Amino acid sequence: MRHRVWTLALVAVALLGVAPTGAHHAIAAKFDETKPTTLAGIVSLVDWRNPHVHVYLNVRADNDVVNWAVEIESPIDLQASGWTRESLRPGDAITVTGIAARNGSRQVWGNRIAFTATGQQVLRVRSAEPSPTLTARPTPRRPDGRPRLGPAPGGASGYWGVPSSTVLMETGVNAPADAYGQLQNLGDASRVAPMQPWALALYRSRQERQLQDDPTWLNCKPPGGPRQFQIPYGVQFMEDPVRQRVFVLMGGGNNNYRILYLDGRSHAGQVGGDDDNPLYYGRSVGQWEGDTLVMDTRGFNEDFWFTNGGLPHTSQLGLVERFTRENYDTLRYEVRVDDPGAYTRPWSASWTLRWVTAEDMPRHLCQENRP
Repeated sequence: MRHRVWTLALVAVALLGVAPTGAHHAIAAKFDETKPTTLAGIVSLVDWRNPHVHVYLNVRADNDVVNWAVEIESPIDLQASGWTRESLRPGDAITVTGIAARNGSRQVWGNRIAFTATGQQVLRVRSAEPSPTLTARPTPRRPDGRPRLGPAPGGASGYWGVPSSTVLMETGVNAPADAYGQLQNLGDASRVAPMQPWALALYRSRQERQLQDDPTWLNCKPPGGPRQFQIPYGVQFMEDPVRQRVFVLMGGGNNNYRILYLDGRSHAGQVGGDDDNPLYYGRSVGQWEGDTLVMDTRGFNEDFWFTNGGLPHTSQLGLVERFTRENYDTLRYEVRVDDPGAYTRPWSASWTLRWVTAEDMPRHLCQENRP
């Protein structure tokens, strides 16, 4: 589901959440780090759109001029670093260093862009991770004593971001991977989670292809399941106690949202999904258990990856999600994965998110502007 012009006061969510800064797919899926490339030419167009900005560059080759596409970070991250769509204009002479596309097309990932005449670097993204708080602040609470998942009354707006992990793997497993879930050692694949043989084979295949088949990247599919709490730009909770529901707004994807129901309903027959129409975010019903919000989420389809890195799932996937606001600035997310179609047994993982105060959600839309 998408936001509809922020109706029902479904306002702001997120800014940068994970490192490396901003890229919304594994760079290695499209570009080859073993193919360093340097280009010098004249800018013909700056396509300032999500998911990534593209700078088109006319480059002289022998007696001809060819056009290259230079892919860099998203407008959101560039703007957070002080750049605008006017920072680089058609007619500017620039030099680009980066890595070439795997498929041999005239595309590069731009690691560095500089004005040719002066060497001054442009469109460089800096880290935007907020500074940690020096002292723990108490958890804000509602009049009924339950923790608030959003800001305190009268307090600054904010969102939950900067996840302590961007890779889903079973608690206790140490299998080094990058921020996109790409394993450093493919031999660790069988240790990540208790996968059935077919699921392990599929997971290894996705890893061997450098996550090129990620439907969130290829087709802008929503980041359902635990992945929504590990993506750039974070999440925000909008509580509606009168109707006993909580909206979870996402800063990534297409400004998607999901609804957590606390009114005692069953999983079946809800608007937007049933046994014949599973959902990207499942159907979530639950209740408060002390200071922890516990949700039982089922009814997923199989058209998305529910994790960074491509762990498989089936329509039998069920999640028990636990949200605990340990203090004002820390939200602990715990998830129990139970999918008898893909795994040999249930398994669990957890991580924390940090409260980023006084920041609004950028409107990230996956527009598929890649050439």
